[in-house]
Amino acid sequence: MVQVWYMDSDDSDQRLEHKREPVTYVDLETLYKKTGVEYFKINADDYENDEVLKELRRKRDYTYEDQITCSEQCLPDYLNKLKAFYTEHLHTDEEIRLVIDGSGYFDVRDGEDNWLRIEVIKGDLIIIPAGIYHRFTLDSKNYIKAQRYFVGEPVWAPHNRPADNMDSRKAYLEHLAQLSKA
Repeated sequence: MVQVWYMDSDDSDQRLEHKREPVTYVDLETLYKKTGVEYFKINADDYENDEVLKELRRKRDYTYEDQITCSEQCLPDYLNKLKAFYTEHLHTDEEIRLVIDGSGYFDVRDGEDNWLRIEVIKGDLIIIPAGIYHRFTLDSKNYIKAQRYFVGEPVWAPHNRPADNMDSRKAYLEHLAQLSKA
């Protein structure tokens, strides 16, 4: 089961848990209300036939997919890629990731600009909304294999912070305001 917590401000090894003291966990409903991030549990051993994933793909029109393995052995230019993944950024499209194996962390900003750390493990699928500031890192196991889904052709362009004038950021903030009223 996915875990989410508020992060501390320690800037040492990004692969550590970095739980704020006292530890403050966030449940999935609160995560959604504070960030718009959605979570689904998928059968990672048979994800091609998972009914939840099939329905998500159909409803959201995910027409393109690929797979990425992040480890020192598999990822070319490993250290620079990890640094780039961990740089705070946003995308103009939502980011959909299903963990097939391994584990890692997605960090997202809440409406008060605090970092929330989302620990993902095998079978976790998260949807990070377009326009949210976020980042990714491996955990201390240094390995994750993830399936990535896209609407149409993938858009790989990260827009590093600050990107507050982008339309996707403005739309995200409007959506976040609606979530907080619900």
